[in-house]
Amino acid sequence: MSAIASVASPVMPARFDDVRALVAPGMDEVDRLIRRRLGSEVMLVNQVAEHIVSGGGKRLRPMLVLLAAGATGYRGTQHHQAAAVIEFIHTATLLHDDVVDESDLRRGRRTANSVFGNAASVLVGDYLYSRAFQLMVELERMPIMAVMADTTNQIAEGEVLQLMHIGNPDTDEDAYLRVIERKTAVLFSAACRVGAILADAPKLVEDALADYGMALGMAFQIADDVLDYVSDADTMGKNVGDDLAEGKPTLPLIHALQHADPESVQTIRRVIETGGLDSLDRVIGAIRDSGAIDYSIARAQAYADAAHRALVHVPDGTARTALDVLARYAIQRDH
Repeated sequence: MSAIASVASPVMPARFDDVRALVAPGMDEVDRLIRRRLGSEVMLVNQVAEHIVSGGGKRLRPMLVLLAAGATGYRGTQHHQAAAVIEFIHTATLLHDDVVDESDLRRGRRTANSVFGNAASVLVGDYLYSRAFQLMVELERMPIMAVMADTTNQIAEGEVLQLMHIGNPDTDEDAYLRVIERKTAVLFSAACRVGAILADAPKLVEDALADYGMALGMAFQIADDVLDYVSDADTMGKNVGDDLAEGKPTLPLIHALQHADPESVQTIRRVIETGGLDSLDRVIGAIRDSGAIDYSIARAQAYADAAHRALVHVPDGTARTALDVLARYAIQRDH
């Protein structure tokens, strides 16, 4: 069976909805596998896991596995299990993130930690990590296990790096980029590399897809950090200004600190150091007046362009076109 099968239309995808339609049959298989392998004899594990898995989301990361496998000519069904591995790991990181960040809203719903408590969320996150590695072992592909072992290690490093910079207004752009590379982009990259490994793609193509995923993840995260200051809670599905309230110095704040007027700089520094939203409107005004939004969008665009260039080494076809669409979508979305 082809990795991209049962496509309803031969028309090349042009929008995110087209990409979703393209991979819908495969994603249905992934969702069924996730729910089948999510089960535990421990009821609380099922309740917490179901709460976050049923919360929706774009499912971009497992989608990338299917598209990378399709772009490299994979024929088989292991890509569904590999995609489930990626989604389990991502879901585990969400559970842990929300505990660390003390978040109470994600995708418009209460977070698992706000419903079940921090201890349950952390422990079920651990359960999902271990379940992911059980699924990986079943694939019997040592290169995939090596990629995912390295990836989960880097994600943990990214979380610790971010923790080190919380409340630090002196965090610079390079430090911010190191955080989002490990915290977000490495899993995008791994998803693409795993799809290529399943297809036994040439090393040049495998590396190109991994580079594409890394650049896509960077663009996606920078755009996400911009949305924290230009969107609204109903659209984003999380509270506006969450990053500011948590003292996270993301790129819009870092740029504003370098280019805003002295009074605004002092306000931003104070808010990063202490957290809270008492000066949110003033900080948002400073971010916009300093050109931080335009600068951050331009940086995201540069990574999206790099993702596009990486695809030159990937065989032409519907799946590669879909990957290119995702590079554009990463910086054009509103949530």
